Amino acid sequence: MLSVANLTKRHPGSARPVFSALGFSIAAGEIVALAGESGVGKSTLLNCIAGLELANTGAILVGPQAQDIVRLDEAARAALRATTIGFVFQAFHVLPTLTVAQNVAVPLLLGGVAAGEHAARIEALLGRVGLPGFGPRWPGTLSGGELQRVAIARALVHRPSLILADEPTGNLDPRTADEILVLLLERVREEGASALIVTHSQHVAQNCDRILTLTPDGLQ
Repeated sequence: MLSVANLTKRHPGSARPVFSALGFSIAAGEIVALAGESGVGKSTLLNCIAGLELANTGAILVGPQAQDIVRLDEAARAALRATTIGFVFQAFHVLPTLTVAQNVAVPLLLGGVAAGEHAARIEALLGRVGLPGFGPRWPGTLSGGELQRVAIARALVHRPSLILADEPTGNLDPRTADEILVLLLERVREEGASALIVTHSQHVAQNCDRILTLTPDGLQ
């Protein structure tokens, strides 16, 4: 479902790469935790996999069709994200001017899913993340944990084959963080998706299928 080979990323003007010659793969249905100290490039790696940043060298083969996102143009990368990748951000990125249902619907609109399917799919998924009946509510009325549940629903609603989660509980208290990460794992497994989850929670990491650790010297 994901294959990364010989990946190198260097920020413009920097002589030192963020990471170099990285290689790993994630099988269909596999959930992998990505650990590592702050500043080693975990977020940059996820952004490269999602095509939000471009790697300098290497290949990133994504999805059942093994499309190399490094070699796609901007429009093709956006199309691949809209159909194949779900992203859960640390800062939620829930749009305050849209209702909960409208936020969750965004990937369906971008992916061209028939409008007639939206309501039922959104309602069912909000129920599965513990937010039944929250569709008409506004983000400003929700707690941090509830906002992250909305973000998880949004990441899963278009039924992507690959989920990327970048510190999805970094803005939550420890108890809520554990609840949200367990929920994320459950929902990803329920959908049969693969996932790469950046987390500092040993409990959650140990419940993943495998743990990768990114260091200044590469992956371990």
